Amino acid sequence: MTKLTLGSHPFLLGFEQLERLVERTAKSGNDGYPPYNIEQTSETSYRITLAVAGFSDDDLSITIEDRQLVIRGRQSEEDASRIFLHRGIAARQFQRSFVLADGVDIGEATMENGLLHVDLNRAIPDSVVQTIQIKKGS
Repeated sequence: MTKLTLGSHPFLLGFEQLERLVERTAKSGNDGYPPYNIEQTSETSYRITLAVAGFSDDDLSITIEDRQLVIRGRQSEEDASRIFLHRGIAARQFQRSFVLADGVDIGEATMENGLLHVDLNRAIPDSVVQTIQIKKGS
């Protein structure tokens, strides 16, 4: 029996890229840190919120790489003179990725009370009807 994939279905022409995106997302292996929320704020906008307590604006970077929103955090090196009797707050780096659909753009990013908010906007495409002329064979 042949495995039917999204790209091989006869009615889904040109969706091979979508199948690769799904595979890439499944392999991203995010370990759950930092925790995040995704909310729909209107019909055409979304907000991703990451809990980044302990990170400053300078410790975070937000980039778009190949239609993927990548948020990285790296805390600066600590003062070696500090002596911890108990260390329960880990200072670790992270990378969190989100695959963006075509037409989704980044609005703005804000920090508030240890939460990083990244706003996304989706453009509504114009409905286009195209008529294809049929040529007569010779």
